Amino acid sequence: MISLDQFEAQWLEEITAGEPTTTQLGHRFAEKILRDWHEIDSATSEVILCDGAGDGGIDAAVFVRHDADEGIEGDTWMLVQSKYGTAFNGAETISAEAQKVFATLEGKRERLSSLSSELVDRLRTFLANIGPKDRLEYVLATTRRLSAEEQEYLANIKTLGRAKFADCFDVDSVSIETIYNKVAEEDAFGATKLKVTLKTVVASSGTILLVGATRLTEVFKFMQDYKAKSGDMDLLYEKNVRKFLGNKRKVNKGIESTIESCPERFGLYNNGITIVAESVDRVSSDEVQLTNPFIVNGCQTTRSIWSVLQRRINAGGGAPTEAHKQWLERLNSAVVITKIVVVGSEGEELLTETTRYTNSQNAVGEKDFIALEKDFRTWAPAFNSKYGVFLEIQRGAWEARRAYQRQNPLALPHYEEAAYAFDLLKAYAAGWLTEPGIAYAKNPPFAPGGTLFNRITGGGLFGVDALYAAYRMQKLADSYAFGRGAKKQTRGQTRYLFIMVAVDLVRDFLLNNQLEYTHAAICSAIAKLYSADLLKHVGDAAVELIDDYLTTGNEDSLFQEPEFLKMQDLNAFLKSEKLGKGEDFSPRLRTQLSMAKRLFRRNAAIAEMKSVVSTA
Repeated sequence: MISLDQFEAQWLEEITAGEPTTTQLGHRFAEKILRDWHEIDSATSEVILCDGAGDGGIDAAVFVRHDADEGIEGDTWMLVQSKYGTAFNGAETISAEAQKVFATLEGKRERLSSLSSELVDRLRTFLANIGPKDRLEYVLATTRRLSAEEQEYLANIKTLGRAKFADCFDVDSVSIETIYNKVAEEDAFGATKLKVTLKTVVASSGTILLVGATRLTEVFKFMQDYKAKSGDMDLLYEKNVRKFLGNKRKVNKGIESTIESCPERFGLYNNGITIVAESVDRVSSDEVQLTNPFIVNGCQTTRSIWSVLQRRINAGGGAPTEAHKQWLERLNSAVVITKIVVVGSEGEELLTETTRYTNSQNAVGEKDFIALEKDFRTWAPAFNSKYGVFLEIQRGAWEARRAYQRQNPLALPHYEEAAYAFDLLKAYAAGWLTEPGIAYAKNPPFAPGGTLFNRITGGGLFGVDALYAAYRMQKLADSYAFGRGAKKQTRGQTRYLFIMVAVDLVRDFLLNNQLEYTHAAICSAIAKLYSADLLKHVGDAAVELIDDYLTTGNEDSLFQEPEFLKMQDLNAFLKSEKLGKGEDFSPRLRTQLSMAKRLFRRNAAIAEMKSVVSTA
């Protein structure tokens, strides 16, 4: 396992490349932290990077709009302070930077850049119209995690923020060390012996299961102890199928409401929590010590317990009201049903199955951990070995691998390229399933348990070769500079549409040359065309279509589509589930595709392509 210093040096390499300015450093740091921490990027969220001199104390802002389909009931603004390296000077920095943000939001800072001024106008409108389910979150991003003193300062910022902006205001912190801890835990489960005590009454049921009840106050103490020892409470849920969904979800609001209004009935209303641990040692009749514990079912329950108790009993005050005293008495009788599963140091399979079955009754609505999936754990080493590309199934693993290779230059295998599994699922859906709109718009359908994840992986036909073909499509799109910062405006939001077109051209090529054109055949053809340096012909034809389709005034352009003329919103049009399907939504695109296919059949390289693909 590499050290934190080694991981940090590797993680920062792409941020410091090319002699960036101080502002560019901050932007790159913020973007990468957001991507690796909550997997937020410009493809699925609105990410706004502010100018350095007039940023008003906000380096980056993320807007996450409510989504009824996913149960997200409120809007969220996340304001990021990016403090890379020496830009962070401890508690003093926390206080000074928060004051800047507060002054900006309150209209006390007038010297703002045009971009920041526009953002602040939106934020003030948001605060003026804020609802009970909306949230404003201030995030401090640093190189190393905050000390206990610095965490206390950040907690004070939360108190001040709520005094100014009500309970919608919250704070959080993230660091490179946070990312490292997640990777280190995944790579070395069982190597680090983290021991945490839980006061609970449980009875043994066989050799691997303990069942009983735990007071909510003791669950809270357990979580406090875990956070203090690990430095990152999120690690407690690394083996769960999903992260905390936030108190804006209906189920979590319900959990919190029960704790607030009738805590003594909590055990009646709640299904309970499941904890897995490497080992369990009884300290006394009502206390156990857990080694390397993970909560695999009950993430929403325990984080809701944390949220309410942190707010109600960990807020200070030496003269509690009579109502608060009465609530505390009722809270003391509140319990949650608890299962503790002893999985042992080699118990990954039992851990995974426990996680899967204890969560099978719950709908998955958030981006989950592909790293937990048995198929991907099998595919990753096979993919690495067959294609010489590192398949990353958990954010940060590629950084760790590169750092390891740097420290051990003779170690084999040695990888120069990496592919992120989640992105490959999106590319596959866009190309093979004709779902470019959903691939561009959403993440949850591609997570384990999601509709598209199940469509892709559920038939037994998807695997290493399909992942590689999707990877080659991603790299093909990269070669034409699709995505954020694209030099051509037509390519800024059309990566997945390009992949759909390119795969469709390959399918048509196979069909018209009397070759098999199943999904597997398309995957094989893409790999062979790439190896023969012929895939670029497909890319050239596809990118020409995209550029024509996205250029105003061109015949059969997107801007003449009947549905676009109705909505007048390019972003919404490209994110529509109907994009690329049928004649009703995008007939101009269908016309463009038909023309591109006819032209491509006359490509001078077709004969060579057929020869290559036909070769066994």
